[in-house]
Amino acid sequence: MGKIGYGYGSEWHLLRYLGYHRAHLSQKVAEVVGGQDVEWLDFGFSPENAPLQDDGEFVGLEFIQDPRVQERWKSFWPQTGNAQNWDAVGQAHFGDTTEWLLVEAKGHLGELESECGATSRVSQQIIRSALEKTSKAFGNCRQPIENWFAPYYQYANRLAVLYFLMKECTPVVKTRLLFIYFYGENREGCKCPQSEQEWLPAIQKMTEWLGIDRDSELMQRVHYLFLPVNPAGVGVRAKANGG
Repeated sequence: MGKIGYGYGSEWHLLRYLGYHRAHLSQKVAEVVGGQDVEWLDFGFSPENAPLQDDGEFVGLEFIQDPRVQERWKSFWPQTGNAQNWDAVGQAHFGDTTEWLLVEAKGHLGELESECGATSRVSQQIIRSALEKTSKAFGNCRQPIENWFAPYYQYANRLAVLYFLMKECTPVVKTRLLFIYFYGENREGCKCPQSEQEWLPAIQKMTEWLGIDRDSELMQRVHYLFLPVNPAGVGVRAKANGG
């Protein structure tokens, strides 16, 4: 999650849904993941005033209290630099079972692209090992591991978290990834899809670049939710480029 735009951007729209339309959002999420309902975690307060002003982001796996998970995580992923930042974290209920729900939101096509920024050789080696394991678990037998470092690194490292919790932890920490793609926004300098159909080619290109097998076991725990910025039919118009 980056700096939140005032009145525009994926972070803004997700917070709108969580604040003003939580029941609607939870219903849509439950329909996509197949659960009964979703319980959302509250953000923490922060003294740092950035990037969410007085509120803290969900970073890495800090929301999991199990010390066994935390110890394994320290050896699986670098503990320096920028960890995964989640736009929202919830718990989805499936009968008597509860699973973590990790959310990443996007509002324009440019947000899909990123590259690994690790500069330490040790960190690069740790990340490479993690991504190699993740790549194999997602059925990649075609693309080189270098494809996982750019230009879709953020998506790749989110998949790595899912792999870690489902395959590296004992007992398994049941988890699902939810990518929320907002459509209907109009912003200068940004390619904002105006429908679900306009998102799909870019998402397909991303998964093909990574060589992901859509029928792989872990991919069944990766979900996409397409939401209009305003279901009433009026898009958002903003001249700013941030968000």
